[in-house]
Amino acid sequence: MKRRQWLGGIVGMAIGTGSSSPSTEENAQFFAQAQERIERHRKTQLHLDLRRKDGKPVTRAEIKGQQKRHHFLFGSNIFMWGRFPDADSEEKYRQAFAEVLNYATLPFYWAFYEPKRGQPIHDYIVRVAEWCQQNGITCKGHPLVWDHEASSPSWLPDDLEEVRRLSLQRVRDIVSRFQGLIDIWDVVNEPTDLTRFNTTMNRLAQKMGAVPFTLEALQEARRAGPKATLLVNDYRTDPAYYEILSVLKEKQAPFDVVGIQSHMHAGVWKNERIWDVCQTYQKLSLPLHFTETTILSGKRKGEGWEESTPEGEEWQAQETERFYTMLFSHPAVTAITWWDFADQGAWMDAPAGWLRKDLSPKPVYERMKELIKKRWWSSFAGVTDEQGRLTASVFKGEYQVVIKTPSGDVLTKTVTAAADKTTQITLVI
Repeated sequence: MKRRQWLGGIVGMAIGTGSSSPSTEENAQFFAQAQERIERHRKTQLHLDLRRKDGKPVTRAEIKGQQKRHHFLFGSNIFMWGRFPDADSEEKYRQAFAEVLNYATLPFYWAFYEPKRGQPIHDYIVRVAEWCQQNGITCKGHPLVWDHEASSPSWLPDDLEEVRRLSLQRVRDIVSRFQGLIDIWDVVNEPTDLTRFNTTMNRLAQKMGAVPFTLEALQEARRAGPKATLLVNDYRTDPAYYEILSVLKEKQAPFDVVGIQSHMHAGVWKNERIWDVCQTYQKLSLPLHFTETTILSGKRKGEGWEESTPEGEEWQAQETERFYTMLFSHPAVTAITWWDFADQGAWMDAPAGWLRKDLSPKPVYERMKELIKKRWWSSFAGVTDEQGRLTASVFKGEYQVVIKTPSGDVLTKTVTAAADKTTQITLVI
């Protein structure tokens, strides 16, 4: 719990329901199906048309394209940024994060963010977000409203109407203040179960009810950030969560994404469960973000966890690849966030990270780097035809395109290939 002291003992309270690992036979069948779905849903036919300023095609031009960024969001929370005692550890953490991931969750737990009334830690969050922006990493804030002690600072008054006003004021201030740096928000966290905690925020939530409590916060966030991406996030995937989201949709609540937690401290989800959850929640006609994913590399030991072991690390790498492949192959899923990136400071001190406590990479880090930056990564090369066109099948994302014309001129362009089936781009040179 060392790191949780500075976060106020927080971060994703629920442990997902576990199950035994699928058999080799099941995995083989799964991968055979998943690869076809990945090709179908995660790639686009990129048609590059090269034109002169007079509109004529540029023929026989040599083109090389290299992917620079995924359209899909592969992320982790980044709660340890700036928290290491030495510069070497800090640099290892940041470098490993930026080499693989393009998405980061930043902490906005109320008790951590504003430990003293009127003294929020804006500056720290700005530093993290600016570093992320400089490294091509999209930021999300988590969470704005939650009934846990982490989001119920000790200085809150007893007057629930005043607490309500302060909470909405906080939502309004944060979403508007960080526009341009952070434009994705877990607005309300875990509205399904309002009986777990005895906090001031919990009493407010119980008084209002889950739907009004969630709806009001979403509406305030939308007013503050008209273009922001807003989520509701929960650890439960049973009908209780679906019902809340359904009612919110009926009331035209302004949320854009369904957040689904998948902490797997007690075992891993079978492929059937992964698929069933995705199939169920895509019926809401919204993208799905897997917001908190955990697979461990060590077993429970008494009240805690054993250190990461070589056998556990190999198992973690295998199961993480399976889990991510399954999600990446489902068209409704648009983001996956790991929880936590390193064992140092991990929630419950569990060996959950892609990095060990000494910040050396586990097999899961290398395995996911291979997936995200090689197997699910594209480059292409060719020569434009008589119509000035070059076509390539690529993973959706951002590309650097180098063009060498027949006259010897060399130009570099950046293009985004993200359409569902065909991306048509005309470059005028």
